[in-house]
Amino acid sequence: MKVISQNTAFGGMQGVFSHDSAACKGEMTFAVYVPPQAISEPRPVLWYLSGLTCTHANVTEKGEYRRMASELGIIIVCPDTSPRGSDVPDELTNWQMGKGAGFYLDATETPWAEHYQMYTYITEELPAFASQHFRMDMSRQGIFGHSMGGHGAMTIALRNPERFKSCSAFAPIVEPSTADWSVGAFEKYLGPDKTAWRHYDACALVKDGARFPEFLIDQGKADGFLENGLRPWLFEEAVKGTGIGLTLRMHERYDHSYYFISTFMDDHLKWHAERLG
Repeated sequence: MKVISQNTAFGGMQGVFSHDSAACKGEMTFAVYVPPQAISEPRPVLWYLSGLTCTHANVTEKGEYRRMASELGIIIVCPDTSPRGSDVPDELTNWQMGKGAGFYLDATETPWAEHYQMYTYITEELPAFASQHFRMDMSRQGIFGHSMGGHGAMTIALRNPERFKSCSAFAPIVEPSTADWSVGAFEKYLGPDKTAWRHYDACALVKDGARFPEFLIDQGKADGFLENGLRPWLFEEAVKGTGIGLTLRMHERYDHSYYFISTFMDDHLKWHAERLG
């Protein structure tokens, strides 16, 4: 593991690290906040997945999570959103595809499949790697994210309910298989057969029988992507009668930015802490 930076914050350590990824076939960067309680005992861990065009740095620099994470004693891991490097395929003029837009799926189509294995990276490789270096209680894991990362968090939780005890999202893409800003990426990554897309679509997973105890979703009503990309009401409709709990909070005047995320970050951390124990 390569140390990129380490800083003390609220008695804990905010670090940025990189490592060689077998899944993504290249160097991957991730950030970790370790609270002071982890000096003496393993602590629960929260995985935060960022949105389109982001890296680990967006939430690390603007998410305002360290004070509450320190108070609650939660480790927070913030992966990158895609593989990087000069040999990694990309679409330079398309912000919804390629670097910064991995959609937390395992691509099956050329040329994307060689590097874009973000589902495997997030669910298998990074947890196995990070838990070797930080005092994580892997029996107490939660996951959350923003936008594309909210989509990733919800689909990963629905597919791995035995691993995660909690899941929440800020302005998630709940049905990416029909959303304007994700359909093109799904077809390029996964091919034209839309049955393969359902594994990475929260609404489709619920309709196909996947279950998770409950979700917390915060959404700004002034979000410019609300009507064509996010549409949380579709997930609200999908979970009716399934036994899946949903707290959907719609907020006047809030948009899609980190001003919105930082406003409700403490709420999400407390919500996860109650479920992680």
